Amino acid sequence: MEHTEKPEIAIRRAAMDLLARREHSFKELTQKLSSRFPDEDIQSPLERLRDENLQSDQRYLEAYIRFRRNKGFGPLKIEAELYPKGLDSEQIRRCLYDEENGWLDLCRQALEKRFPALNKTNPKEKAKCERFLMQRGFSHELIRAAINLD
Repeated sequence: MEHTEKPEIAIRRAAMDLLARREHSFKELTQKLSSRFPDEDIQSPLERLRDENLQSDQRYLEAYIRFRRNKGFGPLKIEAELYPKGLDSEQIRRCLYDEENGWLDLCRQALEKRFPALNKTNPKEKAKCERFLMQRGFSHELIRAAINLD
């Protein structure tokens, strides 16, 4: 005899399986579960998980920023990656531009790792460094400050 469970329990179980692997945003969970369950059944169990603090957009945001920051990416790139994830833009900016993130130090580390013997007097080499750091998601101010540090 086959055991079938209520849709709400199945949705909760599926969401918990996903959350056990890593943090997910509310929107991300909704998208992943909508391929397996009807959209109208998903909202209530996910809201319950959020109310129980088992799903948290803030935790997801902090974990994502930490992960991408540790990969050497700057705040502009991380911010652009976070917008499609359905998070509050003010919450993203608050978390990204917290003083604890030390973006200048990270920018300087990325510069030293990629260009250990940078000749600051060579304009072509300096421009190459700036392009590299811009692609990594650092602002012009951070790049200028990192290059001009001695």
